[in-house]
Amino acid sequence: MRTMIPEGDFRFIALDVETACSDAGSICQIGLACVFPDKRIHTFSTLVNPGTRFDPFNVRLHGIGPDHVSGAPRFDELLDRLFPLLSRHHLVQHSNFDKRAVDAACRSCGMDPPDFRWADSVTIARRAWPELRGNGGHGLGNLKKVLDLDFQHHDAGEDARASALVVLHAEAHLNLTFDKVIKPARKHYPAAIAREGDPTGALSGSVIVFTGALSMSRGEAAAMAARVGMNVKSSMTNKTTHLVVGDQDLTVLAGHAKSSKHRRAEEMQNAGHPIQVIGETEFKAIVNRAEAN
Repeated sequence: MRTMIPEGDFRFIALDVETACSDAGSICQIGLACVFPDKRIHTFSTLVNPGTRFDPFNVRLHGIGPDHVSGAPRFDELLDRLFPLLSRHHLVQHSNFDKRAVDAACRSCGMDPPDFRWADSVTIARRAWPELRGNGGHGLGNLKKVLDLDFQHHDAGEDARASALVVLHAEAHLNLTFDKVIKPARKHYPAAIAREGDPTGALSGSVIVFTGALSMSRGEAAAMAARVGMNVKSSMTNKTTHLVVGDQDLTVLAGHAKSSKHRRAEEMQNAGHPIQVIGETEFKAIVNRAEAN
C-alpha cells in the first residue's frame, strides 16, 4: 500500500472510506485506486482523524481505533491535499455510501461538498452480471468470489482497488470503454401490440396481455393467442382474463421488481377479479390444448 498521494493522469479513480461510527461523516480512513491506461493500479491509503467517537462495531469491522488516528490529519486538511487529484478524475464508489460520507464530512467541517464526478461500481456490476441479483448480489463480498478477486475487505485501500477491478472486469465482460460502461444501459420497451382473436377459436372471448421478457417476440406471442380466439391488448382492464409474464420474471417476488401490469393483475386478483397470471410455458401449453380441441 502506497502512502504518497498519487500524481499524474489516470483513466479513473476508485475511492473508498471507512468510518469511526454510525455518523456517515466520521471518516477514519480513505483509500484510492488510481487506474492507469494500461490497467495498472496505483493504490493509496491514509488514516484520518475524525475527531469523534469510535463505535465498537466499526472497530471490529475495520480494526481502526482512536490510537491509530491520533497523529493522522483531519479530513479538511486531507481534502485540501487530495482535491487537485480528485477534482480532475471520474471517481468510482461501490454503492453510494462513500459520496454520502465525503459530503457529510465536508459539512461537519463547515465546507460545501465538492462537485466531484461519481460513478457506482454496484450499478456497473448489475449491468455486467444481472444473473447475480438474488444469487449472492453485487456486494464486494460476493463479487470477490464470483470474479476471483484478491483483496482484504473493509480496508479502504483494498476495497478501492476491488472496486476498480470490478470496473475493469465489467469493461472486458461488456466489451465497453469506461465512458460507456458508466452510462446506464438503455431499456427496450416492446411496441404495444393489439390484435383481435379468431371468433371461432376455442378461447374466443378471452382477453390477454403480455409483460416481461419472453423467449419469442411479442408479435409471435400475439399471433399464437389470436389464433385460438384470444383478444390481445397492450394494457390491463377489467376485461383482461389472462396476463402472461416471462417465466424468469414470474419468479421475481420483491415488490416493485414486478412490472406495473403484474402488480395490477395481483390487485385485481385480490379484489376478486378472475384473472389468471401465467408464465410463458403455461401460455404455450394453453394454446396447444386449445388448438388440439
